[in-house]
Amino acid sequence: MQLSPTVQATKSNYTRLHGGSAVPYLEYFRLPDPRKVVADVLQSEQGSWFLHKRNRNMIIEVSPEVEAGPDFCWLTLGQVNALLRHDNLVNMDARTVLSCLPDWRHGSGGSAREHRSALHTDLEIRSWITRRRAEHNVAVDLLPLKDADGWRRSADALSHARGLFFSIVAVDVSSGRREVEAWTQPLLQPHGTGITALLVRNIGGVRHALLRARAEPGFLDVVELGPTVQCVPESYAHLPPADQPPYLAEVLRGSSAGVLYDTTLSEEGGRFRHAQSRYMIIEVGEDFPTSSAEDFHWVAPWQLDALLKYSHQLNVQARTLVAALRTL
Repeated sequence: MQLSPTVQATKSNYTRLHGGSAVPYLEYFRLPDPRKVVADVLQSEQGSWFLHKRNRNMIIEVSPEVEAGPDFCWLTLGQVNALLRHDNLVNMDARTVLSCLPDWRHGSGGSAREHRSALHTDLEIRSWITRRRAEHNVAVDLLPLKDADGWRRSADALSHARGLFFSIVAVDVSSGRREVEAWTQPLLQPHGTGITALLVRNIGGVRHALLRARAEPGFLDVVELGPTVQCVPESYAHLPPADQPPYLAEVLRGSSAGVLYDTTLSEEGGRFRHAQSRYMIIEVGEDFPTSSAEDFHWVAPWQLDALLKYSHQLNVQARTLVAALRTL
């Protein structure tokens, strides 16, 4: 059990397609007063595991009269930030919604002085994303599972022939605290714990984060910005160092003095079985180069905030790390 958003439901759940119980607090999100909408944006989920999946991330301001019902509790943002440092306590959906909350420390998007101190202008960041999308030609075709080369079916799972990446398994679930009390469903089960890391450094007196433009087959718009490192190391263990993800070695050998955040967090528990990643924020010294490969750019905090106002700019892993950045 983990902390989740006020409402976390698929369309079939909240429309009660399966005859389940009503979703608490749903009425605040269906037709909200526009003056009370703090954030409202469609955001993607894992592009390597989902095909074109996205959720509507919403934050609605309500009056003090709204009480916490059973299984609910009001928390301050300070308390939530503290809880984000505990392993497997704040779920993925809560983290992505939290990332869409405006960071009040940056006011309306950073001061004029800060903007002059950013390594890249806002326009340069947007142009870089557009350029990477234009340069990637990704064709995704659906095919029968029996025709998926390198994958095999057993009595219990669909798995990669070399035991890499993930397996698809089935589960029988019963719960007295969900819209429906019992059901069966497939789940994706990763093979290994992921490493999801963000390198940060001071540039011109402003902390910047090193983001990577990632093409993933499930993205609706080909490329989104992800963390510096996003991988399951076991999937690359058989490869020589030159073919492993950039900066993975730097992350794995990072000194404890530079580690600002290091917490193991679960991914979507409703679709994945025991999927978790070690989320890290590592500060590097000013001798670390500011120039990088074309897939990487240093981005200032208020530029991340600006990108989060729009769909399909930062992937779900990067959004968790934005929420974590605000705890520092």
